[in-house]
Amino acid sequence: MLTALSIRDVVLIEALDLEFGPGLGVLTGETGAGKSILLDSLGLALGARADSALVRHGAAQAAVTATFDPSPAAEQLLDANGFAVEPGEPLIIRRIVKADGGSRAFVNDQPASAGLLRELGALLVEIHGQHDERGLLAPAGHRALLDAYGRIDSAPAAAAWAAWRAAEDALAAAHAEIDNAARDREWLEHAVAELDALAPEPGEEQALADKRRTMQRAAKIADDLSAIGAHLEGSEGALSHLRQAARVLERVAPDHATLAEALAAIDRALIEAGTAEERLHDARLALAYDPRTLEDDEARLFELRGLARKHRVQPDDLAALADELRARLSRLNAGEEGIVALEARVAEAARAYDAAAEALGAARAAAAARLDKAVAGELAPLKLDAARFRTAIAPAAREAWGPAGKDRVEFEIATNPGAPFAPLIRIASGGELSRFILALKVALAAEGSARTMVFDEIDRGVGGAVASAIGERLARLAGQAQLLVVTHSPQVAARGAAHLLIAKSHDGIVTRTGVTTLGETERREEIARMLSGATITDEARAQAERLLEVA
Repeated sequence: MLTALSIRDVVLIEALDLEFGPGLGVLTGETGAGKSILLDSLGLALGARADSALVRHGAAQAAVTATFDPSPAAEQLLDANGFAVEPGEPLIIRRIVKADGGSRAFVNDQPASAGLLRELGALLVEIHGQHDERGLLAPAGHRALLDAYGRIDSAPAAAAWAAWRAAEDALAAAHAEIDNAARDREWLEHAVAELDALAPEPGEEQALADKRRTMQRAAKIADDLSAIGAHLEGSEGALSHLRQAARVLERVAPDHATLAEALAAIDRALIEAGTAEERLHDARLALAYDPRTLEDDEARLFELRGLARKHRVQPDDLAALADELRARLSRLNAGEEGIVALEARVAEAARAYDAAAEALGAARAAAAARLDKAVAGELAPLKLDAARFRTAIAPAAREAWGPAGKDRVEFEIATNPGAPFAPLIRIASGGELSRFILALKVALAAEGSARTMVFDEIDRGVGGAVASAIGERLARLAGQAQLLVVTHSPQVAARGAAHLLIAKSHDGIVTRTGVTTLGETERREEIARMLSGATITDEARAQAERLLEVA
């Protein structure tokens, strides 16, 4: 809901601050007083094209600030665009237009694009006038309005649509995989055969590398071990000489104590040398290798590494790669059976969507009949009794099918008996178009998305009973949403919960447009002026009083 509008230096408005409440607010004034300036200012705040001609003569820039109680839809849009709105806080939109061209926009003091303002404007305010082609005149929104009016649940169709799309996506992916795999069949078969022949295992490359290093080291120290053995073992080895020395010492050791000590030392040396001999024997056994085994292990290690480079993986990943390629080849070989199953699933999902869309279409047809009857009941009192209204439901083009079904919905009218039906915007104009919109709005009640509606001269060209009917319907509609109505009709003005008078003044130098909120006495005088013209008579005042009493 619009709660405030602040205007600075827009055309003839120097400074203006207005507050708005719920219900029906009427704006009146002499022709040319500047009512259009007020609507242009609001449109500017809602993302309309920034025209430097709007800047008041002599001013550097024009500025408009509109304050709203945001709707949930507006809050969601702002949140999606990174603009936080605290619960209970107002939404403030500001637009600045420079006299030398260019404009800036702000949402809650954060810079914003004019495009975002237009999206917000569509959610916050509907402006209905002679040249307006949004809101109810846009066929793109008619289906959603009909669904809201009929309280039609499109969720089953949306779920069926999603399932159909998912089945078709799965089928397309399967076809793509088979097509790609078919092109690579020969390569796949060769790669799988090559990997199966090698039969790589995780960790095998490291184990072979470690074993190879051990055998290569053994080859390097084999000669040293042989030389050490020659020094220790054999008839000319150290052990043999020590044993010979010990036998000689055994004969002479009793002759002197030191000789006995020498014999004991040689005995200890023989024990240690024997241990060394055993350890050397063990080492030779541990380091022994078959040169042919080294060659075989090296060949397998190089083959593993070469195949890993070929497939651009680590050697430890070759086993997993073999499984993956084998699975791809298996899917390719069994692909036709999978395609048949997926095609059956697509057909089943398509049938389910067709059934859901058909049910949705039937519900729309029933709702359309009720809406047509409701609108028809509103036309005669609005002096549109010769007109006919219908909700046209037709099959949409296949590319337009979607979660909301297969129907194309458009509101159409025929203004004269025997005349063909056509879209509202093509065969209605001026006040007639506004009255059609009013009839639709009353029939649809609160199903519109915007909480604020503006009607610009909806009573153009009518008076008397028709004007009274318009006023009554506007007041009824104002029970569902905030309405602002620019009017020349005293019958409509009398229905307002708030009355704003737009007037032009001139001080001999500058012409200005101002807006005054009228109290009860001023309001009666303004309605009397609207009834009688420049000279307000007592009869006009009395008639104005009667209109206010009826309202």
